[in-house]
Amino acid sequence: MCLAVPGRVLDIEERDGTRMATVDFGGVVKEVCLEYLPDLRVGEYAIVHVGFALQRLDEESAKQTLELFAELGLLQEEFGDPWETAAEAGAGPVEEVSNQ
Repeated sequence: MCLAVPGRVLDIEERDGTRMATVDFGGVVKEVCLEYLPDLRVGEYAIVHVGFALQRLDEESAKQTLELFAELGLLQEEFGDPWETAAEAGAGPVEEVSNQ
């Protein structure tokens, strides 16, 4: 599943002509493209889907949504450790391969 998750902008910078932000999703921090919301500022919240900030969101709505997602386990599902997720799905442990 791929959710649109609210996050708080921690900082903003321009990289190779693209406006990017570091965004906190209830403790998980990711890089997000701000090209669809060029006037978004540090401290504001936005709904993010597949790495793009799509819509500004007020703080209260963002916090309520993050709490609900956390209660439902959706944040772990969305941002969880991919190795752990694969192991839980039956893929088994990942073995290191030596190039000898």
